[in-house]
Amino acid sequence: MNTRRELESQDRAIVKIAAHLPDLIVYGDFSPERPSVDNFDGVLMFVDISGFTAMTEKFSTAMYMDRGAEQLVEILNHYISAIVEKVLIFGGDILKFAGDALLALWKVERKQLKNIITVVIKCSLEIHGLFETQESEEGLDIRVKIGLAAGHISMLVFGDETRNYFLVIGQAVDDVRLAQNMAQVNDVILSPNCWQLCDRSMIEIERIPDQRAVKVIFLKPPPSFNFDEFFTKCMAFMDYYPSGDHRNLLRLACMLESDPDLELSLQKYVMESILKQIDDKQLRGYLSELRPVTVMFVNLMFKDQDKAEVIGSAIQDACVHINSVLRVFQGQINKVFMFDKGCSFLCVFGFPGEKAPDEVTHALESAVDIFDFCSQVHKIRTVSIGVTSGIVFCGIVGHSVRHEYTVIGQKVNIAARMMMYYPGIVTCDSVTYNGSNLPAYFFKELPKKVMKGVADSGPVYQCLGLNEKVMFGMAYLICNRNERYPLLGREEEIKYFMCTMKKFLMSNCSQVLMYEGIAGYGKSQILVEIEYLAQGENHRTIAIVLTKISFNQNFYTIQILMANVLGLDTCKHYKERQTNLQSKVKSLLDEKFHCLLNDIFHVQFPISREVSKMSTMRKQKQLEALFMKILEQTVKEERIIFIIDEGQFIDSASWTFMEKLIRSVPIFIVMSLSPFANTPCAAASAIMKNRNTTYVTLGPVQPKDILNKVCLDLSVRGIPKELDTYLAEGSCGIPFYCEELLKNLDHHRVLVFQAMESEEKTNVTWNNLFKNFAKPTEDLKTFTFGVEEENEEVCNLASGVRLKNLSPPASLKEISLVQLDSMSLSHQMLVRCAAIIGLTFTTELLFEILPCWDMKMMINALATLVESNVFDCFQNGKELRMALEKNAASFEANYRSLSLKPLIEGMDHGEEEELRELESEVIQCHIIRFCSPVMQKTAYELWLKDQKKAMHLKCARFLEENAHRCDPCRSGDFVPFHHFAVDIRLNTLDLDTIRKMVKSHGFRSKLFSFLIKTFFRFPEKIREKILSFFDIIITKMRTSEDDVIPLESCQCEEILEIVIMPLAHHFLALGENNKALYYFLELVSAYLVLGDNYMAYLYLNEGERLLKILKKDKSWSKTFEWATFFTLKGQVCFNMGQMVLAKKMLRKALKFLNRIFPYNLISLFLQTRVEKNRHFHYVNQNQQAQESSPPGKKRLAQLYQQTTCFSLLWQIYSLNFFFHYKYYCHLAALMQVNTALETQDDFQIIKAYLDYSLYQHLAGYEDVWFKYEVMAMKQIFNLPLKRESVEIMTYVADRLGYIKLLMGHLDLAIDLGSRAHKMWSLLRNPNKHYLVLCWLCKSLFLKNRYKQLIQVLGWLWDLSVAEEHIFSRAFFYFICLDVMLYAGFVYRPFEECLQFIHQNEDNRILKFQSGMLLGLYSCIAIWYARLQEWNSFHVFSNRAKNLVSRRTPTALYCISISRYMEGQVLYLQKQIEEQSENAQDSGVDLLKNLEYLVAQNTTGPVFYPRLYHLMAYVCILMGEGQNCDLFLNTALQLCETQGNVLEKCWLNMSKEWWYSNSELTEDQWLQTLLNLPSWEKVASGKVNMQDVQKNKFLMKVNILDNPF
Repeated sequence: MNTRRELESQDRAIVKIAAHLPDLIVYGDFSPERPSVDNFDGVLMFVDISGFTAMTEKFSTAMYMDRGAEQLVEILNHYISAIVEKVLIFGGDILKFAGDALLALWKVERKQLKNIITVVIKCSLEIHGLFETQESEEGLDIRVKIGLAAGHISMLVFGDETRNYFLVIGQAVDDVRLAQNMAQVNDVILSPNCWQLCDRSMIEIERIPDQRAVKVIFLKPPPSFNFDEFFTKCMAFMDYYPSGDHRNLLRLACMLESDPDLELSLQKYVMESILKQIDDKQLRGYLSELRPVTVMFVNLMFKDQDKAEVIGSAIQDACVHINSVLRVFQGQINKVFMFDKGCSFLCVFGFPGEKAPDEVTHALESAVDIFDFCSQVHKIRTVSIGVTSGIVFCGIVGHSVRHEYTVIGQKVNIAARMMMYYPGIVTCDSVTYNGSNLPAYFFKELPKKVMKGVADSGPVYQCLGLNEKVMFGMAYLICNRNERYPLLGREEEIKYFMCTMKKFLMSNCSQVLMYEGIAGYGKSQILVEIEYLAQGENHRTIAIVLTKISFNQNFYTIQILMANVLGLDTCKHYKERQTNLQSKVKSLLDEKFHCLLNDIFHVQFPISREVSKMSTMRKQKQLEALFMKILEQTVKEERIIFIIDEGQFIDSASWTFMEKLIRSVPIFIVMSLSPFANTPCAAASAIMKNRNTTYVTLGPVQPKDILNKVCLDLSVRGIPKELDTYLAEGSCGIPFYCEELLKNLDHHRVLVFQAMESEEKTNVTWNNLFKNFAKPTEDLKTFTFGVEEENEEVCNLASGVRLKNLSPPASLKEISLVQLDSMSLSHQMLVRCAAIIGLTFTTELLFEILPCWDMKMMINALATLVESNVFDCFQNGKELRMALEKNAASFEANYRSLSLKPLIEGMDHGEEEELRELESEVIQCHIIRFCSPVMQKTAYELWLKDQKKAMHLKCARFLEENAHRCDPCRSGDFVPFHHFAVDIRLNTLDLDTIRKMVKSHGFRSKLFSFLIKTFFRFPEKIREKILSFFDIIITKMRTSEDDVIPLESCQCEEILEIVIMPLAHHFLALGENNKALYYFLELVSAYLVLGDNYMAYLYLNEGERLLKILKKDKSWSKTFEWATFFTLKGQVCFNMGQMVLAKKMLRKALKFLNRIFPYNLISLFLQTRVEKNRHFHYVNQNQQAQESSPPGKKRLAQLYQQTTCFSLLWQIYSLNFFFHYKYYCHLAALMQVNTALETQDDFQIIKAYLDYSLYQHLAGYEDVWFKYEVMAMKQIFNLPLKRESVEIMTYVADRLGYIKLLMGHLDLAIDLGSRAHKMWSLLRNPNKHYLVLCWLCKSLFLKNRYKQLIQVLGWLWDLSVAEEHIFSRAFFYFICLDVMLYAGFVYRPFEECLQFIHQNEDNRILKFQSGMLLGLYSCIAIWYARLQEWNSFHVFSNRAKNLVSRRTPTALYCISISRYMEGQVLYLQKQIEEQSENAQDSGVDLLKNLEYLVAQNTTGPVFYPRLYHLMAYVCILMGEGQNCDLFLNTALQLCETQGNVLEKCWLNMSKEWWYSNSELTEDQWLQTLLNLPSWEKVASGKVNMQDVQKNKFLMKVNILDNPF
């Protein structure tokens, strides 16, 4: 029963408030007057616990987000709560927690002091005993020192109508501090008075030399002494010690009953932010965090250290003023205590919920104001203030029944020490000085002093005061222009200036150019560049920077302008200024009015009677009139360009003058400004609306500019792609953010610098497979990086670094906290919930995890946060990806019609309308993303560990419902049957059962049966039958009422980004490594489907880290995960063209799958025999239609992995020229077929048949390949007309078209490709569709069917634009280059193709895919070789050369390598022409390489004509006419067979040319290029097609004596 009552009482608000206060206040009966004093006797204990400050620093500079404040709270309170518990058990009352120290009181009558001192000594000794046996956590070195004092004590209560504070004052308070200062570690020191009052017979002591205080050694009670009885007797005199029914309580205040009056009274002693948390019923630990704040210590020393009654009024006056000042700037008094014969106030700016912009400036303003006021207060002798800024621990410290909100950290200590070591002034540290953004002349650097407990405080500054004076010559722009450091990404902004300046210099009217952007956008750098560009003979440039203080100084901006115009900025003395002024204004102003200039320019003209009688307004008008005359006179001689940085700080009087000025005098004003915090004054609005004002809203710089900036800042030639992405996303395109992120990385030693290696020298391993360095753009290469070319460095990341988990730098965290704290509590909750989900999230998931929200409320909040630039919203993943690639550009705002709305009644209505529009936009949007990753990380760190776990679990449960392929892709796992194999998902669905039901209800039409019969009865008509079959399928797809065609296109990429990727991270956060691994492998598989090898590689590394952690678990599911891991690794290596690595990985995977592939010839032949028997058995069983039971799901998962491994292995072995490798190749292909047959899955069987057919095709076994193509066709004829079956049929059309292209059956390839294109188009699968279009283009190109080719190219372009698909766009430009090089006309100009390559050569999909860039670089190299531009040729030829080693058995690689070889052949011709020494060797090597390409199995016959053509040219160059003739005729025969019109035409021209006596002119190809017609001319018939076909490059042969 009691326990239930205790639990109920803990929830009462009064109990929670009382936990923050001592019994002295909770049960006190004080006069309502302030100040009020209470006197009593008692024993004081001061416990100092050192070690926490060092630990706070360790945590505050931690690298990763998982070492947050909560861990720190646990460790702190583990120790402090133990001490608090001891004090409470022994009857003490904790008066105050001062950071990592505490002051306790035993309040008793004077006569009880003797016994109570014995109890307190016993308590002290037991506290020391707590730490003797405990082991240190986190390297924490806990040291406890205790001082005791006893005697008369006074308590002072003071404050204002909102807040109350209390202090204990008196000799005992001073004594206890002195006693503690004398204590060493584990000492208990008694003050002299305490030693006098105690029972000396009970205590063994040690005298301290030259001191009256003594050190306690131990208690020595007599043998008959019973401490328990003694203690009980003592506690009877303690008013609020729990006894009777409450004896088991630590503190009686835990059982306080609700009392509104008492509650109201106690609330005044507690900070408002704590009261909000109590009202919200949130955990007390919610506020505990490592937080950037500004700490201000105010110390008041009194003229006479009199009694509380005497100094109380001074403390009261000071407190009321301090409170009033802090309230304005969102600061709070956290603690007040007597400190070394003075009263100290610990004030903090930036507590949770109270973070404000310009916090540091506000703190300094407050400090100066408080200093000035308190210095005038009666009884106060000295005021000392120390101000510091940085990360400290802000949180609840103590025990559940007695705790306080406090701040702990090195910055708190430094502020306290500065206050004491620099008395009588306002001091600040270097962080505060730098963060204030105030001019240096407001400060004075002080000599360094050695301060107790502070290793290195850094420079200390005195704040001299914040009244801005005209400091002539000190208001210039702060930034300096660096010739070697260009202004990056601001070309458009500079264009605005150049155009406006041109307009100004050519006209006689004023111009105003305003750049608006938030802090960090680089506005000052833009103005520095503008100041440089504005220099000229006939005009003068005046550039100044303003500060926050300028805003409050009347007419300050114009003062500075006029001082510069009059040349006063260079005067060293007021007399010199006076002489200058006299000469300048003599003709404009009567001498008796010269004294008007005294205050404004610090001169001393005699004050005339007329001026002394003038009002302030009249003086101002006279001055303005004079300044206007001076400026009118000046601009007649030279134009003035006035540049102002930080224009938002212009005072209203200066705005008013400037508004008149631009109407009266032709002047050019350029200014930068941050967005106005409040509505600007009328004059500022008028200037912004002026027709001659150009108002430019700055956008962030582009990712490429951030990359350039990083490379310049680090003086490197490249950075890792991962770092590039981290900085581009993290900085949001804001240069300052980028700099801070870099500093943070450097601080944590994340960046490693190393010499740049050429790709050829690098030995390829898995770890350096993606040694990808993002490099600065071409235009930046004109700027030197400060190193010789051979000593160039690249930046890399230290091993094991996880950039995504890095904690944001304090400076950026502070910006996010300001924004967070400015939100309403509900909006803060939404942002914090969203932060748990991740950087990108869906509205559905957010709604799921928001506590007790309705949809309307969420949409409204999201709309507001989108408007506040906390979130961006996107309708789909494609829109999001496009936004991430390019930041919003700067734009010109027309304030005359748009932005500055008049202040009328309808204004609120207009804002509501805007919000409604945003709400409807948010409703349509499916995906939301944080604008700044720093905001997401900052909000994430505010959660408690248990809360985080609960939220992550909630997210995981919701997301798992959708963690599969999209509906159009039939919703399976990305790794086939993955969740059946490992049985790990929270929600498992047997999708195959559903599919089988669908399949059983399918139908086979009579037409299909007819086709099956005729297919095998009339083999000569097979082609027509195949094509007609696909035509019928296409018709059925269009007309079928069944769900054959999906309603939307493939959404897998979106699912990947907003479901599977977050899921992996949620499980990682939950510590569920096995589930996280599952989803990382799903991610990898999905990225491979999307062709993104780099992302697959990144997540494989994440998977590998988890696999190592889970290695000890030998369960089968982990074995399967290892197999999947190596299979995926093998696929990545294969796609990258690293075949040795790929083979190694695939063999490992097969080993885990219990399917070992032979390593030697004996086991090879044995295994081949076994597989042939298996194959015979499977095929016979299939023909006899024997239905065996299908394999289980786990077995299927294994079989699918095996088929993938075998499919890749036979292709890898086919690349090798060694004789025995063809047997390995055959075995792998056969094992793929057998494994596929075992699955009994139609798609796997058909795929294996077609792969086997291709293998036999390339090996030259015609009867076998034909048989397997027929078997594949027979298999699809048996399929019902359902979506899954239609996809298989489409795959067959697609794959057959590809095979026919490789084999040179071009007409059939075109017919099949056209049908596959229609089918994929209907199935809305862009990932498959683009490949069909690519190969269809190639077939049409070789057939010279240009009209169809251009149509297909149009489809390819449209698809690449619609899907933002980089590979299809790259292939588009590849074909465009081919068209120019070989077809004889232009579809897209060469410059456009080259620009595409420059812009996208670092694209991760292109860069880490074998073939595409090789082909593009080679085409460009051929272009330059034909034009004899050899320098440009070498640039692209060398880039291509680095990619040649990435061999893959694909058509793309074959096309690309043939282009590369063509470039080398053209270079050989140059070498022979120049009679180079190694020309002969080069020719021999080239011929060998070309012969090798023809001979290897993977090169399809379609490429032979080009390779033979090149071989023929090498032969004629080398003088081998006979071989040349042989190769030419072979090539022509192949062209005839294949129908390769393109190559045939070129071959005939080459043959005719080489055998004739004609000579080429040097610039013949250049002339041809200049006359190349565009496609429009060809299509319109303006150019004859036969003439177009003659626009071929003719290879030179007249460089040697022609042997013919």
